Amino acid sequence: MSDEAERPSPFVAAQLGRLRATAPLGPCLDLACGRGRHARLLARAGLRVVALDRDAAALREVASRARRESLAISPLRADAESPHGLCLRDARFGAVVVTRFLFRPLAQRIEALLAPGGVLVYETFTIRQRELGHGPRNAAFLLEEGELPRLFPGLAIEAHREGLAGEPTASWLAGVAARKPG
Repeated sequence: MSDEAERPSPFVAAQLGRLRATAPLGPCLDLACGRGRHARLLARAGLRVVALDRDAAALREVASRARRESLAISPLRADAESPHGLCLRDARFGAVVVTRFLFRPLAQRIEALLAPGGVLVYETFTIRQRELGHGPRNAAFLLEEGELPRLFPGLAIEAHREGLAGEPTASWLAGVAARKPG
């Protein structure tokens, strides 16, 4: 695994102050957490984290690293793309973090998972990623220009960026930090 795959996204890291402020509202959900690079970042910042992914092996690694570092991370295996929806019926989160994952039908559910005043930090690939020859190529997994803020009409956008980002391997990414009113 590359060092880059282990490093938190600079966009997510830049939102840590905003995310820390949500701690009294409830835990933070790292949705489609993969091997937990952001779950660890958030837990090290003092947040309680639910790390959700469908990959059992990745979640075992998340749990093992959380134990070794004494981090407040609760792994949860679930398929965010399931037709049955997320297994979080009445859950409310102070924050939701999503990176490098896009399943448009889930946008409304993500808004509903946020407690009033909660924050969403979302970053994923744009359609221009195809130009680079690496990463996702299927349009279903790529945002159109300006699309990400429009996916969350019930949230107030506090930060938004789109463009080429990342070292040493650049990617075309869009990111938002948005707050649920209340």
